[in-house]
Amino acid sequence: MPTAAPAPTAHRTFAVRRLALTGAALVALLLAVLLSLAVGARPIAPSAVLDALFNGGHSDAADVVRELRVPRTLIGLMVGAALALAGTALQGITRNPIADPGILGISQGASVAVVIAIAYAGIHTLTGYVWFAFAGAGIASVAVYAIASSGRGGATPVKLALGGAAINALLVSVTMAVLTTKASALDEFRFWQVGSIAGRGSDVVGQVWPFLLVGVVLVFSVARGLDALALGEDVAKGLGQRVATVRIVGGVGATVLTGVGVAAAGPIAFIGLAVPHIARAVVGADHRWVLPMAALIGPVMLLVSDVIGRVVFPPSEVPAGVMTALIGVPFLVALVRRKTVAA
Repeated sequence: MPTAAPAPTAHRTFAVRRLALTGAALVALLLAVLLSLAVGARPIAPSAVLDALFNGGHSDAADVVRELRVPRTLIGLMVGAALALAGTALQGITRNPIADPGILGISQGASVAVVIAIAYAGIHTLTGYVWFAFAGAGIASVAVYAIASSGRGGATPVKLALGGAAINALLVSVTMAVLTTKASALDEFRFWQVGSIAGRGSDVVGQVWPFLLVGVVLVFSVARGLDALALGEDVAKGLGQRVATVRIVGGVGATVLTGVGVAAAGPIAFIGLAVPHIARAVVGADHRWVLPMAALIGPVMLLVSDVIGRVVFPPSEVPAGVMTALIGVPFLVALVRRKTVAA
């Protein structure tokens, strides 16, 4: 009589593969951190980087590492993880493969708030932008959910996507209107809008890490709910999941994470869109694995993009937001082609 032994064996093999790939992603993250600390206008040997970090070196190179590159790298780690987790949560909540903080209008909400802070509140420091960006992201996400929840059927994936597109278009118009009437704010906003982790200090790290922690906890707490939601609302309810709670908690977590990323580095594109797909391709659809993998891949993509931007046109730097877009556009085209073929 045949036995069911092969199934547990296949399951163990898949679990081992997931662990191995997660370990590989962790190694890639460590290498990206080392590159971020060592590469720049002034290359620093890895041995000098390690000496500055662990032995308290007092050379000029050690000062560059500790005072400039460590805060920049920490911001890259935080922003990359935050945007990747936010995109993963939003794609799960909306069941929309192209959902990300930018497409749903959350990033644009933060942008409008920063424009207002520059033009009307007289705030001209990055640490001042942080709180406005958080507030703008939160208001935009509430508006999108309110629009999608109205009418029959509640906040369906299609209504969330349409509500996000509508809010995004409105906020872009508001941003342009403010910049047109307050031309003095244009140059400062343009520097922030392009998206960069350069010039960020340890004070920014201290301001945003508590919010990052809150967002991570909220998003991870609904991992099982996101798995159930992927099967459809009726199935999720049949499995005992409170769909509204999953969406609200996950949406709040994604909003907080988006606020972290946009406040600290500007609206960096494509990480929230591309990384969730890469994570699912690596470890499968289980969000208990997808979320940690996204939190590892996101910083790798951002830090590597930042490093490439430092060396591609020396001595100038190409902002990380530009480099992630250059990397992300081919990925988006490939995704569209794949979905078209599959259809």
